[in-house]
Amino acid sequence: MRAVAEIARKDPRLVVGLISGTSADGVDAALVEITGTGLGARFTLLAGLTRPLEAGDRAELFRLFDPSTGTVDRLCRFNFRLGEVFADAALAAIAAAHLEPTRVDLIGSAGQTVWHIPAPHGATLQIGEPAVIAERTGVPVVADFRVADMAAGGHGAPLVPYFDLVAYRHPEKSRAVQNIGGIGNVTHLPAGGGPEAVLAFDTGPGNMIIDGLVTVLTDGRETFDRDGAMASRGRVDQAWLAELLNDPYFKQPPPKTTGREVYGRPFAERLLAEARGRRLAPDDAVATVSALTAESIVRAYRDFLISRGGLDEVILGGGGAYNSFLRRHIAEGLGLPVFVSEDFGVHGKLKEAMAFALLASDAVAGLATNVPGATGAAGPRVLGKFVPAPPML
Repeated sequence: MRAVAEIARKDPRLVVGLISGTSADGVDAALVEITGTGLGARFTLLAGLTRPLEAGDRAELFRLFDPSTGTVDRLCRFNFRLGEVFADAALAAIAAAHLEPTRVDLIGSAGQTVWHIPAPHGATLQIGEPAVIAERTGVPVVADFRVADMAAGGHGAPLVPYFDLVAYRHPEKSRAVQNIGGIGNVTHLPAGGGPEAVLAFDTGPGNMIIDGLVTVLTDGRETFDRDGAMASRGRVDQAWLAELLNDPYFKQPPPKTTGREVYGRPFAERLLAEARGRRLAPDDAVATVSALTAESIVRAYRDFLISRGGLDEVILGGGGAYNSFLRRHIAEGLGLPVFVSEDFGVHGKLKEAMAFALLASDAVAGLATNVPGATGAAGPRVLGKFVPAPPML
């Protein structure tokens, strides 16, 4: 059995990061070689993949997102089922690197968030049982990263800013690192700043509402707007967009987080009904909700970032980074160069999985990996719970 101290002494370490995000379309797995710890850590992606969720599993997960159907017994059962799915994704990533699981030192699993209540209750729940992952892979697991930050009064999110600080900080350029997954979130890295200078928060909806409308409007033939093609063909309904931008979340100062509880299926269904009431063509409806995502990002930068440390560049990651409509509108709205994660050697789709590999690696080293300026926590905290691997027979 590999103890925490033994793993911490290894350099480099081989770590798998796992996450299923707010879009809940599959499990991202990234096998990363990590050298060093803290802000001096360096990492190389050895292999990565997305293991799509089976249709039945995804349907059950969406039932759990709904308080009227997400009963305790279903939640309990699916927690273990999802642990099996996460374990399979980890083993697939390890096999893709032509390695045996015995060569891997650690797994960092973000799990699947099913409910997140940052305020006023300060509670969150991620499933994908880490003991199952450890048992099936034979590799120790660090999981349940959010709760230590929330216990310290933080939002428990976003947690990727620590990775952004390690990967993207620059002595002379102020950067915004924007993830556009199901939800949009940004990390602001003022030039030459350390952890105390970082600000991060959720900007609002990302791909979630776009995906929801595309799925319904194409009768399920498409589940997302590939390269922003529908939005690019459509025309934005400016009057409707102005109404949508009055959402009070956009004006709320950071730290702040949001999620499926606000911008999930009921919100997408409301937008769909409004689009039909306005007799919008499908492409026009997708263009307008896509403009909502892009403009909410632009306004967040103007309201909360530029005044505190300037802004020279934007770096996009997540599925939305491959949407040309979103990229174009953000660049035009800000008048700044917009890059993608790959321009800096980071796989955009696997960035969050890589981030949780880094968080797990530094957790066993006893290092704090939350960024209080991002989460609002009372101070730095070591994140994650360690689950040992079963003894080798």
